[in-house]
Amino acid sequence: MVLSKPLFNFTMWYFNNLFNHPVLTKAITSCIVATSGKLVSELIEGKKTINQKGVFAYALFGLLFGGTCPHYFYQFVERIVTDETKFGVFKKLILERLIYTPIYQAFILYTLARFEGKNHDRALGQLFVLYVPTLMAAWKYLTLVQILNFTVVPPMLRVLLLNVVGFLYIVYISRKRQQAKSKSKKSE
Repeated sequence: MVLSKPLFNFTMWYFNNLFNHPVLTKAITSCIVATSGKLVSELIEGKKTINQKGVFAYALFGLLFGGTCPHYFYQFVERIVTDETKFGVFKKLILERLIYTPIYQAFILYTLARFEGKNHDRALGQLFVLYVPTLMAAWKYLTLVQILNFTVVPPMLRVLLLNVVGFLYIVYISRKRQQAKSKSKKSE
């Protein structure tokens, strides 16, 4: 019971900000989740020092794109596929899984590499190595989450759910990127 009042106050504060400043709140939330995910992945890998460029890249991506792009995408989807639309959830899922996810996945991989200071050619090389495995993982593991997102979660909270699930996905992507980096260093 001791934690209930602070937790309640935080929840009310968060929802108030989500209602009054949705894009900013989602951007900051995504920044925190992305940074935390990257830090946890570094800890899991057992690194003695934190890759500051990597943590910064994930934080910057989360702040600029991790909350904003999904926010506007979900608004767009809700406008073109209303709740009254026949097979609406299925249509939303198809739009998200087959159009948005492949484009956004490529954007994530390329942008993270650029934010880490890689040049265009190295960022593209990393994108080509990681794109198919990460896209397949997104389709395999996140499709059920998206079905729940479109059927149960109110539109205002969809980005939050993706951020929570995204924490684990960030750990996955970060580990895949690290494995690809290790392979490329060994081949050089």
